[in-house]
Amino acid sequence: MREHNVDKNNTANKVVQKQNTYQMLIMLIFVMLVFCVSLFVIRLANAKTNRKIKLNKNNMTITVGKSQKLKVKNLPKSAKVSWKSSKKSVATVNKKGVVKAKKKGKATISCKVSYGRKNKKKMVLKCKIIVEKKKSSKKSVVYMTKDISAKSLLSVYNALNWKASGKTAVKISTGEPPASHYLDSNLIKDLVHSVDGTIVECNTAYGGDRSSTALHKKVAKDHGYTKIAEVDIMDSSGSMTLPVQGGSHLQKNYVGKHFKDYDSYVILSHFKGHSMAGFGGAIKNTSIGIASSKGKSYIHSGGKSTEGFGGEQNAFLESMSEAAKAVSDSLDGGKKIVYINVMNNLSVDCDCDGYAAKPKMKDIGILASTDPVALDQACVDLIYEQKNEDGASLVKRIESRNGILTLKHAEEIGLGSRSYKLVSIDSK
Repeated sequence: MREHNVDKNNTANKVVQKQNTYQMLIMLIFVMLVFCVSLFVIRLANAKTNRKIKLNKNNMTITVGKSQKLKVKNLPKSAKVSWKSSKKSVATVNKKGVVKAKKKGKATISCKVSYGRKNKKKMVLKCKIIVEKKKSSKKSVVYMTKDISAKSLLSVYNALNWKASGKTAVKISTGEPPASHYLDSNLIKDLVHSVDGTIVECNTAYGGDRSSTALHKKVAKDHGYTKIAEVDIMDSSGSMTLPVQGGSHLQKNYVGKHFKDYDSYVILSHFKGHSMAGFGGAIKNTSIGIASSKGKSYIHSGGKSTEGFGGEQNAFLESMSEAAKAVSDSLDGGKKIVYINVMNNLSVDCDCDGYAAKPKMKDIGILASTDPVALDQACVDLIYEQKNEDGASLVKRIESRNGILTLKHAEEIGLGSRSYKLVSIDSK
């Protein structure tokens, strides 16, 4: 009987020991789980902290009386910021990073960031500010003719009352073979001759038949351009850079090296849709069109790469505006450049597409202005007038790519105005 009780006690002890072992194992697993979760949280916090702390803009152009807000990206939760202006008479900044333009000039906004344990780590971020005078309330003038002919093209150009000086470049798109909707050489011949112009282009960055100078010149010949004027592929000997003032994405603009060889520019564009930009007109022809092969990639990437076509969509759209402004600024502040858009063969696709979609919209006319923003806006408005009719597909293309952002940003940085007066030159 006694032995039986001993066995019973031993069995009970073993059960208790087993239970204790299970409890200890569960406790160990729990502790390890808590440790792993804590480690993950710490690493996640460190990862967030290690992401580059930066301002949303490094350069900014503001009109007197206007305000724009600066933000610090990837800011740790416990971090503290303070703002300071180098020249309060030009631009002020409040504790929320809102910059207000006071008078024409330049200033630097500094943002002091304290972060890390007990906020002992310090860094200073800076944004260069350019304050411009208030723009005149006077609307830009856009001249228009409904007649698409060589004679009317010359007439709408003459309506600008602008005279080319020195050596003049006429910037067109030579068109990608085999079936893009480029401008007919017979249509532009008289205008090119009237300014004693050289037709200029730059090589593409996407391959195709215009990716090298030899191939590109052959295309220019095949499309009839070499018969009417000399054709210069401006980046045949490389690139040069133009400074970008007040850009959010670009600090420089890579253009064809021969850009400097010309004193005046006539930007002669075929207005149409575009698979990436939504639409292509004066701004695109001045930016992407004058950009060298590497410059095209630079714009597409929002200033992050000189190769390929990767990049965020809105950054690409805004970069086109910034590159176009760099070109305009370099030509005596825009005094030595004018813009003409021909609104025919209104496909949803660009002339850079060798298999562009067949146009569904009827031809509209030819428009010209000294203001590229007003010109492109006028063309877009004429498309939208047919939104519920034959312009539906082109409107859809523009909106699906957020194309209007190019115009908004162009106006913000001072390239031109979206407000305009449309003046017909056609006799009544």
